[in-house]
Amino acid sequence: MPEASAAPGGAAQALERPQSLWHLFTAFSILALQGFGGVIAVAQRELYERRRWLTPQDFVELLGGAQVLPGPNVCNLSLMIGDRFFGWRGALVALMGMIAAPMALMLALAWLLGEASHVHQMQGLIKGALSGIAAVAAGQIVGTVLKLAAPIKDHVLGWPACAALAALAFAMMAFAHWPLVWVLLGLGSLTCVGTYVLLRRRAMQEGASS
Repeated sequence: MPEASAAPGGAAQALERPQSLWHLFTAFSILALQGFGGVIAVAQRELYERRRWLTPQDFVELLGGAQVLPGPNVCNLSLMIGDRFFGWRGALVALMGMIAAPMALMLALAWLLGEASHVHQMQGLIKGALSGIAAVAAGQIVGTVLKLAAPIKDHVLGWPACAALAALAFAMMAFAHWPLVWVLLGLGSLTCVGTYVLLRRRAMQEGASS
């Protein structure tokens, strides 16, 4: 059954949900098989635009939690989305759908590359192919970042502050070489506190006006 979710602009938006555990498994298997260079690059399109299980804001919030938690982001995300619809059973089924088919393909590909590496003529071809794949993966990541930035315009901190925080986080990791855990604990904690203060202030103002 479709369910209504409040969109950032205030209008209700009808959302769908997976019809069964099998539907959830096949959806995440299809999603995983599209994830050349990373599933996150196509997850928003698949879960929001095509299946309409989540709003853009829902996806960004879940992805933020998946980024903070230990472990692979896509696995954390699949667990959270599966649990959202079917509890712990959905979490396990979504995770199985995310890893089963890619694991089988990777094992087969690893065997083929291992056999091909013994052929001298194939070594240069394999190296060039992997370099090309890396370039495509980098482009997908950049495109995903730009796409995920759209819901941030409605964030309570405001677009300029969010852009400045993103640039600062990038500089801390790329130039200052800070470990990710310290960036999350430091800058992430500061951002959480600032967001909480602003949301509390907004709630108090709305309560006073009403």
